[in-house]
Amino acid sequence: MQSLNRVKHFQPEINKVYFINQYTLLHILGGSGAIQVDFKNYLDWNDKLIYLEKGQYIKFLSDDFSIRRIEFNDQEIFGNKDIRVLFKHLLSLGYINFDTCEDCQRYLSQTALSESVSNILDISSKQWYWQNPFHAAQEEYHVIFDIKEVIDSQFNNHLTNQQLSALINENGFSTQHLVKDKLGLSMKQMLTKRRLLESRRELAFSDKGIKEISYDLGYNDPAYFNRVFKNETGGNPSDFRQNFDFEQRDTFISNILELLKEHHTHTRNLDFYADKMNMSVKTLSKKVKDKLNLSLGQLIRFEIVNSAKQKLLNGATIKEVAFELRFEEANHFSSFFKQYTGNTPTEFLGKKYK
Repeated sequence: MQSLNRVKHFQPEINKVYFINQYTLLHILGGSGAIQVDFKNYLDWNDKLIYLEKGQYIKFLSDDFSIRRIEFNDQEIFGNKDIRVLFKHLLSLGYINFDTCEDCQRYLSQTALSESVSNILDISSKQWYWQNPFHAAQEEYHVIFDIKEVIDSQFNNHLTNQQLSALINENGFSTQHLVKDKLGLSMKQMLTKRRLLESRRELAFSDKGIKEISYDLGYNDPAYFNRVFKNETGGNPSDFRQNFDFEQRDTFISNILELLKEHHTHTRNLDFYADKMNMSVKTLSKKVKDKLNLSLGQLIRFEIVNSAKQKLLNGATIKEVAFELRFEEANHFSSFFKQYTGNTPTEFLGKKYK
């Protein structure tokens, strides 16, 4: 019987880099703002269980997060092809939707988690397949994750698509077509993205020279590595190393989110927020886009939706929420809420209290 190595509640430090040394499940119990995982910032972590594999890192970009962290001490279990979908991320943050997983809620509400490691992982993998994020059959997912495993082990070698395909058991599928159809990427693009992720890690967290990094990743020409890096990220490797906020504190995200939290109920005017940040609308919009991959307007709407959800869950009526968020009519608010969540306020409450 395998047991959980460690279950810990903690309040993470703002902007501290937490390196993941064991396969880890994070249950975010409370907090506001953004998290950063592997150089990407995320705002949509609410009601999710987040799964991180060894080698990743996470930063919390505000100081009010409360986290339950579960680390797993037996690596052998991750040979299970159904469980690997939780930890071996294909495109971005690995997660399942906690609010729709009643078995997860029952398991994690226990005061003592002393059962087998496999219990929460089995529950979670079933939920992941039920969510079906890439709209594929389970057999197709096995092929896609076989490809990802090969890429993770071979990314520092210059494999052609044909060489990569030869290393994979295709199980009757056309691998290149399957990956492109389900992920929107070619296998070559997957290889490039994996190399770039590793190059970012080396640039941010090591003192290796750029030439050494390029050679280690299979680029025989450092100039070509520089071009690939710039084409994919918008900047060259040396600028990335200089600008990455590892030991310094970049307060931009926390500052703009604090402004939105304070003022979103009475204004959505872009000029107002730009003035408060001492920037032009164009500069502020670009910085928000660079940091969060959202437009400034989307960020404001995101704050309004989250605020509306909290007010509804705290017992406010739809009419009261509409008034507090400065909508002219309750039906205007309901239409706005459905447009950006996919559910009416009534449907949202029905799902939460199911």
